[in-house]
Amino acid sequence: MGELVDRVDEDDRVVGVVDRAEAIEKKWLHRVATTVCRDPRGRILVHRRSDGMSRFPGQYNWLIGGAAEAGESWEEAAVRELGEELGVFGVPVRPVLRFLCRGEISPYWLGVHEAVVSGAIVPDPTEIAWYGWFGEEELVEAVARGEFVSDGVEALRRYLKCGRASDTLPFISRPCSPPGGTAAGGGGRWAASPGGACGWW
Repeated sequence: MGELVDRVDEDDRVVGVVDRAEAIEKKWLHRVATTVCRDPRGRILVHRRSDGMSRFPGQYNWLIGGAAEAGESWEEAAVRELGEELGVFGVPVRPVLRFLCRGEISPYWLGVHEAVVSGAIVPDPTEIAWYGWFGEEELVEAVARGEFVSDGVEALRRYLKCGRASDTLPFISRPCSPPGGTAAGGGGRWAASPGGACGWW
């Protein structure tokens, strides 16, 4: 058996332990814990997924995370993923929001946390091909140009609607693009739309 996760219901109550691959195949709900990494200036870490990833290869994302293991709390999963993907250890995370994400591949409960990362980052090259720091407005503009993981776009809309980070961190917009061009190509605009849940429950 592969990666074991808690199967949950539409109220996020655990109903069993299953293989994650089976959960995805059969569209069973499970938990995915992510973190918004900010530097001390309030900028958000954005990364491009490695081309060898089985899901969303080569696409950009602003969330670090993955499936919570069976029996693992939301915070434990978020902290573990920071270590595995960024080589960042001992950084506290705080919950921001949680919602039932219908997902491009499969539905799941998505938990979003925040962390301030001030030390060195050592990304796992099998998962992260590039990273940079974006101000909020720049991130929204980059998402509008495309090439971002679709599930993360919905999470960003909800996150910005919450306005949580303004409680504790300044927002500073600063240009930051991957080598050879902008974070994502194409045109168009994206704007937060009304509606959607916000909060940790």
